[in-house]
Amino acid sequence: MIRKERIIAIATLALGLGFGLPSPQANAMGQQTVQTLYSTLMTTMQSGPSLGARGRYQQIAPVIRQVFDIPYMTRLAVGPEWTRLDATQQQQVTQAFENYVIAIYAERFDKYAGERLQVTGEQASTGGTIVTTQIVKSNGEPVSVNYLIRQNGQIGDVYVDASISELATRRSEFASIMRSQGINGLIAMLNNKAATLAARS
Repeated sequence: MIRKERIIAIATLALGLGFGLPSPQANAMGQQTVQTLYSTLMTTMQSGPSLGARGRYQQIAPVIRQVFDIPYMTRLAVGPEWTRLDATQQQQVTQAFENYVIAIYAERFDKYAGERLQVTGEQASTGGTIVTTQIVKSNGEPVSVNYLIRQNGQIGDVYVDASISELATRRSEFASIMRSQGINGLIAMLNNKAATLAARS
């Protein structure tokens, strides 16, 4: 049975704040972008035990980089402090966030138990294009997961049950860490969590 954490992993990258009308490119690429992600997750789950944690990480990593706008989402997760970071710090925290996200997916989409990942449609949004999907658990229970596709064709927001934004929680968590440990503490936390997750079998 699909675990709650797998559903939450889908929402690891959320809280996009796009503006303007969706471009034709975003409309055309939206469903394809999400289907690319889902196809990789399904293949990874089906081969999960034999791949191991590092194998799953290596298989998922290129697709995460392709379909998610990691720099954009890192900037949102860091919040107002982003503008006070120098270029090196911005690059380091973006890389650490990317590592962390990939490791979460590799750890949580670890085996297949009959789940179905289905793209169900799309609709226009002021922030881009919303691609609607369902993750159907092995017991037949569907979970709605919607993706905001930005005008560059990448995912900039993910909503579980049409409203839950995981990145909003991350932003609060990151702000707390930066207040107590600074940006270097946040970078270290992300890299340490990624290393721990990637080392699990």
